[in-house]
Amino acid sequence: MKNLIAYCGLDCETCDARIATVNDDRALRERVAAEWSELNHADITPEMIRCTGCRVDGPKTPFCESLCPIRRCASSRQVTTCGECPEMRTCEKLAMITGNNPDALRNLTGAAG
Repeated sequence: MKNLIAYCGLDCETCDARIATVNDDRALRERVAAEWSELNHADITPEMIRCTGCRVDGPKTPFCESLCPIRRCASSRQVTTCGECPEMRTCEKLAMITGNNPDALRNLTGAAG
């Protein structure tokens, strides 16, 4: 599995926060901060948009670093991704992502899509 697949199955390689970080793109950071602020009803600043990927070394957004319940759970269980967890199919935390994103579920299960 690619290192840039997050614990939850999202593809960090396509994440605008990662793209802005890797390319040091201030305009993209500003756009992502504005979009995420509106989506999450929170004050997210461009400076918070620094992430190299969920499972790789380097900076993470504040949410991913310490608030994401999926990342915290997977780290505590010492699994590479939620795809290794026997509770994956019944996990309510993970369903918040996979229920709306079939690509994330495919990334975790390895199913052809």
